[in-house]
Amino acid sequence: MQKKVVVITGAAGALGRVVADRALNDGATVAVIDHGHNDISSTPQRLQVGGVDLSDAAQASKAIEDVIAQFGRIDVLINIAGAFKFETIADGDTKSWETMHRLNLLTALNTSRAAIPHLIKSSAGRIVNIGAIGALEAGSGMGPYAASKAGVHKLTEALAAELKGKVTVNAVLPSTIDTSANRRDMPNADFAKWVSPDELASVILFLASDAASAVTGALVPVRGRV
Repeated sequence: MQKKVVVITGAAGALGRVVADRALNDGATVAVIDHGHNDISSTPQRLQVGGVDLSDAAQASKAIEDVIAQFGRIDVLINIAGAFKFETIADGDTKSWETMHRLNLLTALNTSRAAIPHLIKSSAGRIVNIGAIGALEAGSGMGPYAASKAGVHKLTEALAAELKGKVTVNAVLPSTIDTSANRRDMPNADFAKWVSPDELASVILFLASDAASAVTGALVPVRGRV
């Protein structure tokens, strides 16, 4: 990642923070974009872009232009921004489906579309999305979330085909991620079987690296210790 400009959405979350720190430690210049306002100050190597609703195409475009204004280029886009909601279909609300579609799929779509012209100019343009193993086989209560993440999978495949030979596009499909929020919500689970943010970050940053130049259109499951 040495000397690459890496844009990370959802960087205020547990996974986003780890990916941003790892990319910085690997020598990248990082721009972090999030809906909230991070209390970390910008530095010459790390640009904080807060208060952005990436489900709005105009705001996503403005955020990417802010990165270009600061660093002049983008080499890697990592779309981590998203959300989870557990809700059964029978007892749920259509609004939940709309919310998951907006937060999981439209965020990745809008940011990718805004970044594509800049990524194409890079000698090693990369997009890495976050899908979900739960979208391959959705269980009870997973309908809204799984449907939105399945959309991310198909976005990944379609973009990989469109940008073949110009930008690689891949997705990482995690199982349950070991975060404090998930431990709180599922206190009786076996945490040792979950995938850690650091393990997941290693896969993400590999797909963003020069070593993965021949990999595109891949949906990569990361299951932890099953």
